Amino acid sequence: MESVAASTRCADASATLSDCQFDLPPELIAQVPAERRDNARLLVLDRRSDALTHTYVHTLVEHLHAGDLLVVNDTKVIPARLFGRTASGGAVELLLIRAATPPLAEGSSKNGAWLCLGKPAKRLRPGAELAFPERARATVTTAHGNGHYTVAFEDAATVPVLIERHGEIPLPPYIRRPDGPLPLDRTRYQTVFADVPGAIAAPTAGLHFTDELLTALQCKGVAIARLTLHVGPGTFLPVRSEDLSKHVMAAEWCHVPANTAERIRATKAAGGRVVAVGTTTTRALESAASEGDVVTSGPRWADCFIVPGYAFRVVDALFTNFHLPGSTLLLLVSAFAGRERILNTYAEAIRRGYRFYSYGDAMLIQ
Repeated sequence: MESVAASTRCADASATLSDCQFDLPPELIAQVPAERRDNARLLVLDRRSDALTHTYVHTLVEHLHAGDLLVVNDTKVIPARLFGRTASGGAVELLLIRAATPPLAEGSSKNGAWLCLGKPAKRLRPGAELAFPERARATVTTAHGNGHYTVAFEDAATVPVLIERHGEIPLPPYIRRPDGPLPLDRTRYQTVFADVPGAIAAPTAGLHFTDELLTALQCKGVAIARLTLHVGPGTFLPVRSEDLSKHVMAAEWCHVPANTAERIRATKAAGGRVVAVGTTTTRALESAASEGDVVTSGPRWADCFIVPGYAFRVVDALFTNFHLPGSTLLLLVSAFAGRERILNTYAEAIRRGYRFYSYGDAMLIQ
């Protein structure tokens, strides 16, 4: 794969994978979202006092302050899971990650080459010819290992049509859909502010927001700013090494608009807080922080692997979901609030029956 496979170490790596494990009852893994987005439960953690408040997302307006800046990730999930056949008729599955040669931007590459996750490996050897609906054809050009491939489509123009007409929303495997995604997944596995297509997974903290909640926050004096980070394998692939310094986290394309960077600078100068909605927003902001903790605007690769020991430069409060044991997301949250504090809070959440993962409940850490 190209150079973006490498990640930047953003902490002292003193923590190990075993430090961020916990036991989660399977029945607490949410399979469907709350009936209304902002009716999910909300656990508020005060880092200064260790106090926990049990409430609901629609009360978020009571916990943020006039002068705060809420930063959201406006990436849009594309139905990027495709099903095709080999020349001999064998079934294959591809998850299109992104165009193979984007000039630090999203969109289709001119030559139709895409980086993918694919299976089964025995049918995706280099040179394998693949057929898809819409008479689309492709060839596996490179096997990168660990299920990653570069696949070249004969006609680049057919890829957007193929995705839109025949692609499947790439739900995470812990959301069980034996017969494929449900109709509700098309809308509920997408934020209300999703605007820039390119993600293969939702920025799930943002799933809790409604237009009404955003309006209520603005009426209180909480400003809202956007950035884009296209969620890719870097966010959701598991950490397999006990030694965190050996984990290679794929970078993800992001863009911080100039007005967002300016609003962050103004918020900090006025004594307000930058409240990140989700770990993807956090990674984008911390990756964009230059010397002097100034957020620089523009496109870049978010390559910040945040683990306990990291000193946050931009984010003051974090709205997030409950995460997988030993995941890069849990490591980031542990870095933000402290490993023991997070594990203790998760234990309390489990005792009280909070729902975990993408369609689950939420936390506000401040």
